[in-house]
Amino acid sequence: MSEVAIRPNLSSRTAIAGQSALSGRRRGLGGLLPFIGPAVVASIAYMDPGNFATNIQAGARHGYMLLWVVVLANIIAMLFQALSARLGIITGHSLAALCRMHFPRPLVLTMWVASEVAAMATDLAESIGAAIGISVLFGLPLLVGLLITFVITWALLSLQSRGFRPIELIITAFVGIISVAYLVELFIAPPDWGQFLFHSVVPQLAGADSVTLAVGIVGATVMPHAIYLHSALMTDRVNARSDQERRRLLKYSNAEVLVALGLAGLVNMAMVAMAATMFHEGHSDVGEIETAYHTLLPLMGVVAAGAFMTSLLASGISSSVVGTMAGQVIMQDFVGFRIPMWVRRAVTMVPAVIVVAIGVQPTDALVMSQVVLSLVLPVPMIALFVLVRRPGVMAGFAIGRGLQALAAVATVIVLALNAILLLQSFGN
Repeated sequence: MSEVAIRPNLSSRTAIAGQSALSGRRRGLGGLLPFIGPAVVASIAYMDPGNFATNIQAGARHGYMLLWVVVLANIIAMLFQALSARLGIITGHSLAALCRMHFPRPLVLTMWVASEVAAMATDLAESIGAAIGISVLFGLPLLVGLLITFVITWALLSLQSRGFRPIELIITAFVGIISVAYLVELFIAPPDWGQFLFHSVVPQLAGADSVTLAVGIVGATVMPHAIYLHSALMTDRVNARSDQERRRLLKYSNAEVLVALGLAGLVNMAMVAMAATMFHEGHSDVGEIETAYHTLLPLMGVVAAGAFMTSLLASGISSSVVGTMAGQVIMQDFVGFRIPMWVRRAVTMVPAVIVVAIGVQPTDALVMSQVVLSLVLPVPMIALFVLVRRPGVMAGFAIGRGLQALAAVATVIVLALNAILLLQSFGN
């Protein structure tokens, strides 16, 4: 009786190539390629429509001044995404699952509620952003754009049944579209590079509005759901069978984080630079994404304006996929409750539908959603910091004092920005 050979699918071939790299048979770029995916998926959260809203307002109102916030937020993001991946690689569990295993149940339930709020705020930004792109590019009502976003997102999420690799490649393609779009923007309207470099490294703030936007930028860049998701993505791709293989896997993971998050940071800086170049002098009142498009159209032409909205559409759809994946991880790993993906997608879209239906300005909703995310952000940051420094959790791979100090400083910075925002809000 003859046996029929089963052809490995894309995901299993990637896992085989990754195992070859961990054993030392593949090196260099060939060794890195099988591990490209999780950080790219997480990075789309750093280029979502919330970033578009906060970055456009930052550049239009304050020119290049808040670029340093983008740089700082991206460095913090790199650190915590790398730590999240490390946690998943070493323990084989997601951050949410480890919280359930190691923290008191009342605290876990509180963290779960806060994380669900973050998931709702995330989906609000992503769904509205995609709907704006569809509405402007195709002349459709915003509510119709939301419905189309739901259908496309559900269709893409169905690819998860084919393994981890197809969805990773699709998200990578979306990242490529966004990156090329902003390369086009910088080519058509090059920024003042002197101001660009100066404000990238010199911290400045100017009044309450700049503080709110700074906190919004941090909330739009360092995303709670991305921290949860990254650890989960690392648990079932390529299994390291020895400490030597774990060290190699950590090396490849850190390299991927550096590349993927570095690209995301450059895209965010390009967003601020474009808004500063085109809007700050003469159009500083531009604060809405739709207004930005209609202002760009006569100033820079149909190519630049079209690239802007195409990148927003790619951002909204891909980040909606990633946000729904993260929401599922948060629910099932915190409380062990699983629901069908399409139900999860439908429920998390409810706030976006309500916001659009009652006539709230979409861009204002995007900015405020990022402030909410910034306020929730300390929850996964502190939990991750506590867990990755515990030898009993990390099995000999707990972070050293240097990384502990960096993570502590980053957490304090986020807490300080949140405190400033709260004091400012109560002061008004």
